[in-house]
Amino acid sequence: MPKPAWVKDAPKVIKKIPGPKARELVSRDERVMSPSYTRSEQIAAEEGWGCYVRDLDGNSLLDLSSGMFVLNYGYSNPRLVNAVIKQAKKLTHFAGTDFYYPSQVELADRLTKITPGNFSKKVYFGNSGAEAVEAAFKCARWHTRRPRMIAFTGAFHGRTFGAMSLTTTNVLHQRYFAPLVPGVSHMPFPYCYRCLFGESYPGCGFRCVDFIKDYLKKVIPPEEVAAVITEPIQGSSGYIIPPPEYYTIIKELCDQYGWLFIDDEVQTGLGRSGKMFAIEHWGVTPDIICLAKALSGGMAPIGATIGSARVMDWEPGAHASTFGGNIVACVAAVEGLKILDEQKLTKRAAELGDKILKRLKEIGDNSKIIGEVRGKGLMIALEIVRDKKTKQPGGKERDMLISEALDRGLIVFRGGNTSIRIAPPLVISERELDLGIDILEKSLREVEKKC
Repeated sequence: MPKPAWVKDAPKVIKKIPGPKARELVSRDERVMSPSYTRSEQIAAEEGWGCYVRDLDGNSLLDLSSGMFVLNYGYSNPRLVNAVIKQAKKLTHFAGTDFYYPSQVELADRLTKITPGNFSKKVYFGNSGAEAVEAAFKCARWHTRRPRMIAFTGAFHGRTFGAMSLTTTNVLHQRYFAPLVPGVSHMPFPYCYRCLFGESYPGCGFRCVDFIKDYLKKVIPPEEVAAVITEPIQGSSGYIIPPPEYYTIIKELCDQYGWLFIDDEVQTGLGRSGKMFAIEHWGVTPDIICLAKALSGGMAPIGATIGSARVMDWEPGAHASTFGGNIVACVAAVEGLKILDEQKLTKRAAELGDKILKRLKEIGDNSKIIGEVRGKGLMIALEIVRDKKTKQPGGKERDMLISEALDRGLIVFRGGNTSIRIAPPLVISERELDLGIDILEKSLREVEKKC
């Protein structure tokens, strides 16, 4: 699979996005596709390679969002493509989780070995991050026989009913869908840049944790709580990172009351944060981990729920899936884990991330509208504000910056109401990453002239 010729000159915008072919496709889309889909920019993709994507009008774009955080191994990774082709020629489906096949077992075996915890584990395969969360939700209730869950403000866990009931990123995710799954209580997440309690870290005394403890005394019996579920770094809200002590304190509450600790690594897992799993930054071992997005490198839908064997003790038929752990998806995922290991991409994400984070903080220090730069590994966010002193949210300015960057051939992704997420493929070269930040900086200066 030779590198396409157009990659040599990428990124390159030859027709303003959306071009005529993209506009035509968007018009057709609006006639036949569900309007419930979330759409961001009107990019109509045709071809991809590495960290670049080419649209229908011939524009080649540098993607610092990894195809919405899925393509850790890049677009059209030859090893993944060849693995999928080889498998597809032999067998593409075999009754999901009703029968047996080697790639599913091999993937499960690899996942049990790389996830935190020196104990026996089991794996459930579904088709997405939301399904991975649903499985964790059900498993927690099954194992504990307890009805309640603790989730967090700003969390995004998916749009199916259980996952949606745990989610509070945006009111639109729950509007008109009530009643939701009962028994979920949302606690304040430590968004230190915008602390709900008006405190500053350090020196805040962890008021957010005190709130949980007080809530347990007054509102919900702790012995009825099955589990706490958290994204170790909140993704959709804009890469919100808790303080170093936070999850140790939460895990102590779990141990005290017999709660399970569910770690949603759908966006953060598999090397993205500079650790294999982001929760490792806090030194906490979860009982259940949820994976999806990057697991198959975008080759086929897959989600995985990995739990300790002690917890994942449900009986046959309690939960299953027709397409969960599809053969093609499992083969791609196994090959992806080999790439991750052989090319030391987790270490690489940590090293490149430190370099870029430092540079972006320097850019932020000299910017009128960047309020905060935060991140771990190759998941970095810029929080855009109208005023750095008042921290007034800069949603309009954020959207202007994304649009300006796209006009220059760069894709970055929204996060929360005011942030930009930068999460390139883990295989991106240092030169390409520097180029992307160069484009972003030029776009920032142009937007600041208009602010």
